[in-house]
Amino acid sequence: MKATALARFHVIVFIWGFTAILGKLISLQAIDLVWYRVLFTIISLWVYFRFIRFKLQLPPKAIIWILFIGLIVGFHWYCFYHSIKVSNVSITLISLSTITLFTSLLEPLFFKRAISLKEVFLALVVIIGISLIFRFESGYSEGIFYGILAALAGSLFVVLNGKIANRFPAYSITFYEIGGALILLTCMMLIDGDIGLPSVPSATDFWLLVILSIVCTAIPFVVSVHLMKELTPFTVNMITNLEPVYGILLSLLVFGDDEYMSPGFYAGTFLILFAIFTYLFLKKRNKI
Repeated sequence: MKATALARFHVIVFIWGFTAILGKLISLQAIDLVWYRVLFTIISLWVYFRFIRFKLQLPPKAIIWILFIGLIVGFHWYCFYHSIKVSNVSITLISLSTITLFTSLLEPLFFKRAISLKEVFLALVVIIGISLIFRFESGYSEGIFYGILAALAGSLFVVLNGKIANRFPAYSITFYEIGGALILLTCMMLIDGDIGLPSVPSATDFWLLVILSIVCTAIPFVVSVHLMKELTPFTVNMITNLEPVYGILLSLLVFGDDEYMSPGFYAGTFLILFAIFTYLFLKKRNKI
């Protein structure tokens, strides 16, 4: 049974690797793309919850707090897709992979534990890796900046989510968090006079958005919630950190020469992934 769960979760992470590919293929600007993704996802989840007769009722204070976390989710997704639009899939994914180390540094602040020297050392290794990428891929500096900003927002979301994950049903949490993301993105559009209402997607973009929202977001979420009951948190984290690897390999197949980077990029990528998997290994052995 566990082997089957492992295989299925690998498939889920492989599907998540497609989100960056689709973000590059969809011609809409980042804020429009994310707005439609969030809208389509929340509609599909609402239909699914109605079908299985799941009640989304939560205390009002809990809903407000979860909606606030959703604002962070919306900002995380916006930065992620903006990074893709101004750079490429490889730059965005390897920048985003720093989320694990950001989380390791934020957790002690929120859960009141001492910061490990090993965590600090591994964070320095990540900084060296990012510096190498900045040096050899300076033309993608904006993409790296927004990719790291997406990682920082994502790590904050992970930590805050960890404080409520065991208090409320996962389905309810995700539904209201996506609702919070939709609120943020709608406000961003209304505040920015140059953006206004979202652009109307072309027929091709519409179907790519449907795939992104339902096949790569709603369905994997529903399946992963069940799989996480069969797998350990360490296993889940380890497999999830393969998403950048899957995504970069897929981008090379789909976009070809546009995704081939300098040797400096791959050296920096190696250092970042080495630090991340070392951290997970030490975490598993309770060395951190």
